[in-house]
Amino acid sequence: MSQSTTSRSSCRIVILEDHVLFAESLELAMTVEGYDVRRVTIPEREQSPSALITQVLRQRPRVVLLDLDLGQFGSGEKLIAPLAQAGVNVVVVTGSLDRARWGDAVRLGARKVLAKWRPLNDILATVRRLNQGLQVMSREEREELLQAWATERSHLVELEGRLDQLTVREREVLAHLMKGRTVREIAAVGVVSEATVRTQVKAILAKLDVTSQIAAVGLAHQVRSEERRVGKE
Repeated sequence: MSQSTTSRSSCRIVILEDHVLFAESLELAMTVEGYDVRRVTIPEREQSPSALITQVLRQRPRVVLLDLDLGQFGSGEKLIAPLAQAGVNVVVVTGSLDRARWGDAVRLGARKVLAKWRPLNDILATVRRLNQGLQVMSREEREELLQAWATERSHLVELEGRLDQLTVREREVLAHLMKGRTVREIAAVGVVSEATVRTQVKAILAKLDVTSQIAAVGLAHQVRSEERRVGKE
């Protein structure tokens, strides 16, 4: 046995998963394999990740199995870097199909990203290799995922640049559109004419390089969603 390998009973695994049935399946499978398995309860509201990270690190895990979507708590991405920096092997087990998001998890320090629909044996094999001090991701897979993240990030930066062109008033009008308000309703709220609002909407569409209000709203929601996910708001 190499120095980097520990007995399974000494290899502690912490599960961070808000779907109870899936978490129980992981716990049972890992326990049957002989690992020391703990499940940490996910907070039922969005909050700073520091308390949860502290709770996990107190368990002194060798491996953390982490979902990217943790219910009301929010995104699991914000937990990856602090755990990885503390020397924990983070394995993301996710239902997300977004390869750019997988790449972001790798960029932040995840050792491996696995889809939830893969066989449990794939997760067991990954944990087994980590416990043996072995690599769990090829250079090609890592580079492909990081490139997916970089491409998506570049696109979002470009979208953010378009939004930055809007004036304060245009941003206000766009916010109203995002709430589903009509031109007439926006005019009433701003105490301006409908013609003025229509002119402002046309300016918004031109600066965002879209052809409809629906597209403008979709673009704004896309950027806002990404900012929330990475904690920029």
